[in-house]
Amino acid sequence: MTTLTSLPTAWATLTAALHARRPVTVSYHGLSRVVCPHALGWKNARPMVITYQTGGQTSTGHLDPDPRKRWRIMHVDEIDQILPADPASIWDTADNYNYANPFPAIDELAIAITHPATG
Repeated sequence: MTTLTSLPTAWATLTAALHARRPVTVSYHGLSRVVCPHALGWKNARPMVITYQTGGQTSTGHLDPDPRKRWRIMHVDEIDQILPADPASIWDTADNYNYANPFPAIDELAIAITHPATG
């Protein structure tokens, strides 16, 4: 397992945002995205975050109109920049988030949203 001293810089900000249910703006693979972190952990010993995208840029040029298709899985060590989102931004989720078992993208779960919440 990864130790706290070897976690990517973005890990602490993602953890705080997840606990507070606050969106963050990340720069990931050259795109600026507004995301709501839902789960942090490791896949094949690499730090991962499962997020729900609510704004910003996408590789397709627009957010899918279907809220169930706005999930993003990111390698935490590939997040170039992370900042708190605009204070007017609201934390959001979709009804296909499984609070008991958040997607198979994480082998070892560190922290996750474990119950539904209102925005």
